[in-house]
Amino acid sequence: MFQRLNLFFLPEGFRGRAGVIVQLWWLVQSTLFGMSPQFMYRWRNFLLRLFGAKIGKCVIIRPSARITYPWKLVIGDYAWIGDNVELYTLGEIVIGNNAVISQRSYICTASHDHTKPTFDIYSVKTVIEDEAWVATDVYVAPGVTIGRGAVIGARSSVFSDMPAGMICVGSPAKPIKPRIMDENYVSQP
Repeated sequence: MFQRLNLFFLPEGFRGRAGVIVQLWWLVQSTLFGMSPQFMYRWRNFLLRLFGAKIGKCVIIRPSARITYPWKLVIGDYAWIGDNVELYTLGEIVIGNNAVISQRSYICTASHDHTKPTFDIYSVKTVIEDEAWVATDVYVAPGVTIGRGAVIGARSSVFSDMPAGMICVGSPAKPIKPRIMDENYVSQP
């Protein structure tokens, strides 16, 4: 016997809000959030805050991004969330200042216990630290921390913590070299 889904149950309080609030958010996300013009970043940030997300200043979130439970989301200042990004916030997701999550990436916080026939669900916090860049179509597994300034290459799968300041690629992702910044760059005022 492997899994018996008829024995599965959602732990009490797992969603973090009443079912009616969850359904209301999904309705708002599909309409007011998802159908808003691309340039209405402040509007989408307002809607997320209205549902309990902690959103920093000047955050850019595309209208096609999906957030399961906004009350389990923290995003720092100047972060960017690209098109069709999935923030699967069954557990907490923390995205740091100046971090970028590029299009079609999937940040996951939950899974099931495959060793139990009841297929128990669990969630763990997933963290993308300041100045990290998760490139296009990346999967980040539950409980992972992407270190400050790390770059996760396109189409990588991240199953363990990635160190700060490193370029990491592959499936599973592995650090391959340091991220070296252009020393000749002059910041614009």
